[in-house]
Amino acid sequence: MLDNKKNLKLALAGAGILIAAIFTYLFLFGAPEKRVSTEEFIVNLNTADNQAVIKNLKSKGFIKHSWALNFVFGFRNEQKIQPGGYEISKSMSPWKIAEILSQKPHLVWVIIPEGLRKEEISDILAKDLGWSADAKQKWITDYTAMKYDYFEGVYFPDTYLIPVDEQPLDVATRLQAKFQEEFAPYAAQALKQNIKWDTALKIASIIQREAGGKTDMPIIAGVLWNRLTIGMKLGIDATIQYARGNTGNGWWAPISVADKKIDSPYNTYLYAGLPPHPICNPGIEAIAAVLSPAKTDCLYYLHDSSRVIHCAKTYEEHLANIQKYLK
Repeated sequence: MLDNKKNLKLALAGAGILIAAIFTYLFLFGAPEKRVSTEEFIVNLNTADNQAVIKNLKSKGFIKHSWALNFVFGFRNEQKIQPGGYEISKSMSPWKIAEILSQKPHLVWVIIPEGLRKEEISDILAKDLGWSADAKQKWITDYTAMKYDYFEGVYFPDTYLIPVDEQPLDVATRLQAKFQEEFAPYAAQALKQNIKWDTALKIASIIQREAGGKTDMPIIAGVLWNRLTIGMKLGIDATIQYARGNTGNGWWAPISVADKKIDSPYNTYLYAGLPPHPICNPGIEAIAAVLSPAKTDCLYYLHDSSRVIHCAKTYEEHLANIQKYLK
C-alpha cells in the first residue's frame, strides 16, 4: 500500500514537471504559428540598447513579458539589435521574434547630409543598401539624369528609412519626392518674388557649400544677389570644385590657381551668371536664405580660421580683410 502511494506521488510529480516543461516551451517558443499578417516594428537610430527595444516590444504588444525575451537573448548570446525596420507579428513566440531581430533589418536607416553632390550620395546609398558597382554607376549616370532639372540639387538631405531591396531608380524617386515636399512652400515664395525655382536652387547650393554655418547663409545670399544684379562674376571656389571633380583628394578639396582656368560653364571665375545646375544638394536653411537674404552692400566675403564671416563693400576692403584674417 505504501509503495502504491509512493509511486502515485512520483507519477504526479513527473506529470507536474512535464506540464511545466511543456508550458515553458510553449511560452518561449510558441505553438506552431498560423499564417498571420506581420507589422512593421522600427528600431530607431538613437535606441540605447536591447533593453530599450524589449521595452518597446512590450509596449506595442508584441511580447507579454520582458523576461521571456531577455531569456532568449541571453540563451542566443545576441549582440545589439541593429536600427531599422523588422516585420514581426504579435502571434510570434519570443524565440521567433529574437531570431528575426538578430538578422539584418529589411528597412535600413540612411542619412544624407546637407551639401553633398550626387556621387557622394551614391557612396552612402551603395554602402547602406548593398548596391553593386553597376547599380551605383547607373544611379549617377542614368537614374538621376532622366530630367534636365533633376540632374543635381533635388536629392534632398534627410534621414530615410529605405527597404534594402528598393531599386536604385525608386530610391532616386524617393529623394526627389522628399525634395518636392520640402521645397514646395519655398517654390511658392520664389514665384511671388519672380524667381525661378531652379535659380533659387542653384544659389542655395552655392550658399550651402560656401557657408561656415547656418547663421552666415543670409549674408552670403545677399552678396551673391548683389553680384548677380550688377552682372559681376560670382568667382566662387565651390563651383570650380564641382567642375573639377574628385582628383584623389576628395570632391571638395581646395582649388589651385590652375583650377581657376578650367574651361567649364561651372567656372564662375571665367563665366558670369549661375552654373547650369546646382553644385550640391542643399538643405532648407540655404534655400530659405536665397529668398530672405541679408540686406548688405557687400560684394565680397571671406571666413577666418574660426569660420567667422567677414564681408567687404569694395575689393580694397576685401584685400585688407585677407591681410587681417588670413595672413
